[in-house]
Amino acid sequence: MTDSVRRRGLRAASVLLGGVLVLSACSDGGGAKSDGGGGGQSKQPQAEVDEAAAEKASEARISILPKDGSGNASINNAAKVSVTDGTLTKVTMTTGEGTAVSGAISADKKSWKPAAQLERATLYKVVAAATDKDGRKAHENASFTTVSKSNSFIGNFTPEDGSTVGVGMPVSLNFDKDIVNKAEVQKAVTVDTSSGQEVVGHWFSPKRLDFRPEQYWAENSKVTLKLALDGVEGSEGVFGVQQKTVTFTVGRNQVSVVDAKTKQMKITRNGKVVKTIPISAGAPETKTYEGQMVISEKFEETRMNGATVGFTDDDGKGEYDISDVPHAMRLSTSGTFIHGNYWGAKSIFGSANTSHGCIGLPDTKGAADDGTPGSWFFTNSLIGDVVVVKNTGDTTIKPDNGLNGWNMNWAQWKAGSQV
Repeated sequence: MTDSVRRRGLRAASVLLGGVLVLSACSDGGGAKSDGGGGGQSKQPQAEVDEAAAEKASEARISILPKDGSGNASINNAAKVSVTDGTLTKVTMTTGEGTAVSGAISADKKSWKPAAQLERATLYKVVAAATDKDGRKAHENASFTTVSKSNSFIGNFTPEDGSTVGVGMPVSLNFDKDIVNKAEVQKAVTVDTSSGQEVVGHWFSPKRLDFRPEQYWAENSKVTLKLALDGVEGSEGVFGVQQKTVTFTVGRNQVSVVDAKTKQMKITRNGKVVKTIPISAGAPETKTYEGQMVISEKFEETRMNGATVGFTDDDGKGEYDISDVPHAMRLSTSGTFIHGNYWGAKSIFGSANTSHGCIGLPDTKGAADDGTPGSWFFTNSLIGDVVVVKNTGDTTIKPDNGLNGWNMNWAQWKAGSQV
């Protein structure tokens, strides 16, 4: 090797080593301080930075429920904002479309909740702010979606809250979806009465649950229905959303007995006859059901068309179509009514059974004559009053055809309970 080549190699090695030394000096890795002569500034260790940030952070801790990103949230009690080690200063809740939801911070400024029930299948966004004792601010936000209609169920109930009803009025719940977990749902529904009577539920179908005591409700008693269905799983992935208390009053004890043989109806109160009205029940070929029937609806006037209940002529039209039947009260789902009759001869009442299955009372067209038997019975009847029909020669009405569960004995009724 020549001297010139050797010298060029030494110079290249020297440059390479110098580069390594320079790189090593730039990445000392040990946080070594500059000697001052080099003009460098010292770096604060990360632990000290974190400690300083923690000292400046608010001690207030905000909690938002449901948790961020939740689905199938309850529309009743799920939404809540709370704070520990501080006080809330502002909470806003809006739908995904920006509609504000009203709510209020509690008096102690520790919690917030919406003022009303939320909507189903809706996205909600919550933004909250709080301060700790030193005035340091804290913030939190979350979004959640409430349970959808397809993933929830409700029970439509009767009687109405605050109503006064007859002694035969059951509590009837009709669910909008089939219930599979009947026991869990029934446990979430309670019915109590001031009379102390035992009240038991009976499932007529996966969608219908009724409650009644062994005997008619005690007159002048108070009945309370509590629905605690919120979050109860009625079937797989389908949850209840109702949380409600309903109270109704049972009025005087009125039971009316229709005898199709004598063609008379005796109205009793507390077991004493207060009035007798001549009637016309179902004709021999269209007999009226027998049994205990409960008045479920009242109409001052209503239309009755035979085609809706299977009574049609050869042309398919109803055998009858009366647009203004006066003082009509429903006794069954299938179409049995007790109502005023102005179109029949006056002579039929008390002497002949001529109807298509309803019970007719003497009345006048227009439902305006207060002096007719039909008007008197309508005025003096409550939803929930009992009408007992006998001696028609027909079968006993089915218990689920209307609010007519009284046609089951107590053992049969209790057998339909799931708790």
